[in-house]
Amino acid sequence: MPPSRRLALVALFALLAALSAYVLGGVLSTVFFAVTVAYVLFPLRRRLVARGFSRRLASVAVTALAFLGLFAVVSPLSYVLYRRRSVVVDLLRELPDELVLEVAGFRYVLPTAPLLDAARETIASVALTAASAAPVLTLKAFLFALLVYGLLYKPGDVRRAVYGFVPTEYHGVVDALHERVRSTLLAIYVLQAATAVGTGLVAFVVFVLLGYGSALTLAIVAAVLQFVPVVGPSVLVVALAVVDLVGGDVQRAVLVVVLGLTLVGFLPDAVIRPRLAGIASDLPVSLYFVGFVGGVLSVGPIGFVAGPLVVALLVEVVSLLSAEADATDSVGAGGEAAVGAESRPHSDSKTS
Repeated sequence: MPPSRRLALVALFALLAALSAYVLGGVLSTVFFAVTVAYVLFPLRRRLVARGFSRRLASVAVTALAFLGLFAVVSPLSYVLYRRRSVVVDLLRELPDELVLEVAGFRYVLPTAPLLDAARETIASVALTAASAAPVLTLKAFLFALLVYGLLYKPGDVRRAVYGFVPTEYHGVVDALHERVRSTLLAIYVLQAATAVGTGLVAFVVFVLLGYGSALTLAIVAAVLQFVPVVGPSVLVVALAVVDLVGGDVQRAVLVVVLGLTLVGFLPDAVIRPRLAGIASDLPVSLYFVGFVGGVLSVGPIGFVAGPLVVALLVEVVSLLSAEADATDSVGAGGEAAVGAESRPHSDSKTS
């Protein structure tokens, strides 16, 4: 392919990619998530094919596994919210117009009417939003499964397209970036799952010690909320404190805030994530957290994947540039040594 034709195709691809990102902005996060999941699950699909499964059957099985994993993350929280909705409504109905709190000999009177009105409006708004978003979420789930299946079924098409645009001498760079993306994505998802499991275990112990009747359910919700960046399980802890405060159990409300925010909301992120970040993602812990926090603040929930991935690619490119510079320096030093070795005998013979 002539260089001018290749350059024109690259420019056309960049233009269409920018146009697609603008037009498909509503599903861009779903597409990105599907691509990263397919990247992580492709070795499993390849292993199934090696064991005798057809490409189609292996792709269907792995796609179903990905969909069930996503469902397993979303369904516990949805189920709890659905089952506990009547409890929340009954609690709001039973609240008095004024809430009297006595702490350390002091008596505080809190008017609850404005809070009740705001709570009712919030619940109605959330219910309406959830009902209107259900068809959209269904379409996004279908798109996610379709993309994962397509990428797993014919990954060679993507590979050929990439190698077709990239000159032959740069195929090694593409391979290095591919390996970095694969290892980083696998590490991110494993790291997130490990942090969620740790959060669930710690939350279960804390909720049992504080005397909550549905400690296991609350622990599962806390673990699922670990997949929600920034907010995480802290929102559950605050909600429990509010319920205890309204119910008159001020002591447990204070304890759940102190212990919950410290042990459930902070400890797993502070202990599990740093210990596994450097090992799993092959990134310094500081760079991983820069990518994690920056990604979440910049592009939203999907940033917990996109942020560390961008940082990992940047580190890989810097490593490639460093290796290229070292190779160039070594070649230059070798050439100078060879020239010196050739010139010394010549000068000696001329002197003699």
